[in-house]
Amino acid sequence: MTTVTERDVRVLRDALGPLRDREQIAERLLEASAKHSFDPDKELDWDAAAEDGKWFWPPELVSLYDTPMWRRMSEEQRQDLARHEAASLASLGIWFEIILMQLLVRHIYDKPVVSSHVRYALTEIADECRHSMMFARMITWGGAPCYQVPRRYHNLARVLKTVSTTPGSFAATLLGEEILDWMQRLTFPDERVQTLVRGVTRIHVVEEARHVRYAREELRRQMVTAPRWERELTRVSCGEAARVFSVCFVNPQVYENVGLDRQEAVAQVKASGHRAEVMQSGARRLTDFFDDIGVLNGVGRRLWKSSGLLA
Repeated sequence: MTTVTERDVRVLRDALGPLRDREQIAERLLEASAKHSFDPDKELDWDAAAEDGKWFWPPELVSLYDTPMWRRMSEEQRQDLARHEAASLASLGIWFEIILMQLLVRHIYDKPVVSSHVRYALTEIADECRHSMMFARMITWGGAPCYQVPRRYHNLARVLKTVSTTPGSFAATLLGEEILDWMQRLTFPDERVQTLVRGVTRIHVVEEARHVRYAREELRRQMVTAPRWERELTRVSCGEAARVFSVCFVNPQVYENVGLDRQEAVAQVKASGHRAEVMQSGARRLTDFFDDIGVLNGVGRRLWKSSGLLA
């Protein structure tokens, strides 16, 4: 593995090939941001009523889909569960984006403030602020509660983001972005889904594509240039983040709120082959990338397997 100084970026390489110049990447992302950024308050019709008979989340992505419990549920109860799960996922998204914004601010703290790399990080922070407000507004619009992450995981995240190094921060960023992005790419073109929810997911997918590019390129660079101890810590912290993410992905309170037995619902989700395939499919592009650049080695791989996101 090449470990030359960053100024000689032309010869920095990893398993995917030569790394691109950090400033050039940032400049392209800034150009894309100027052309394809949205104001959700103006882009979306927040005064529109929910459409009768439409889903708040594609049924195939609802956690209980194709389980014995799902088959006993009425169509109305299934759609109500989808509404609550959409709110749960939006709540999780806000939690992750608040963590991401803190990590990005830490990343740029000692970087040249006039660089394009820092300018793009600030642009992404502004995007994430809008996304968090958009998700919060969608939760309110849908009439479901905001589902807070369990307190123990909320506090564990304090530790993870405090001890996280730069590569660990970008690995966690991709974990929080890419699985939800995969689901949202299935959601925004789905005409069975509420128009406003499709609009929210469309905006998020377009803007998140830039965030993923930024994080992937920076993580590749860090996994080449970081010292060995930092790479090892990244593998462990990323694996633990995957475990927490999989546990928190759907708040089990959603089942009680639609009149289902919580313990039975959780057990059926855990036993569901369809759900396992959905989660692993959502993570596959990310886990393939992590595998290529060495994030899934050793303990990290075992933690990812225990999360259920890696077959």
